[in-house]
Amino acid sequence: MRLVSIAAVAENRVIGRDGEVPWPHIEADVRQYRERVAGSPVILGRRTFDSMRDDLPGSRQIVVSRSVDGVDVPTATVGSGDEAAIELAREAAEEVGVETVYVLGGGGIYELFQPHLDGMALSHVDGAYEGDTRYPDWNGDEWEVTAETEYDRFTLREWVRRER
Repeated sequence: MRLVSIAAVAENRVIGRDGEVPWPHIEADVRQYRERVAGSPVILGRRTFDSMRDDLPGSRQIVVSRSVDGVDVPTATVGSGDEAAIELAREAAEEVGVETVYVLGGGGIYELFQPHLDGMALSHVDGAYEGDTRYPDWNGDEWEVTAETEYDRFTLREWVRRER
């Protein structure tokens, strides 16, 4: 199983403000994001899950939370921490026959799973924005860009962790 985070990140690493993205809607980014995670299990935090409840991404949602209360969606399960969520994700990936599981955030979830990641698919949004949530910093020596696609208002970079 490959564990890959996917996020839209401003030049100053901001990913959110008050539970929303702080930049105007970027349709091309939403589209590539939805296409990428379709059919794959996803790992996300409780607040991110709640914010996406009406249009949940992925085939299965593994919600990292201390409580199962309110996670009443048939495709969602709860993992109490990173190790439990990874095991649930591995089982879900095998069940649906895919190799990649995506980590969708929020900020604390990205931080928690950063040491476990095999890859990152980051939409680098043009500009710096004010916000209260940032994508975690990472050691550039451990990662290399394997693909880069330019779009209007953002650049999608795919990163792979170098051999440990």
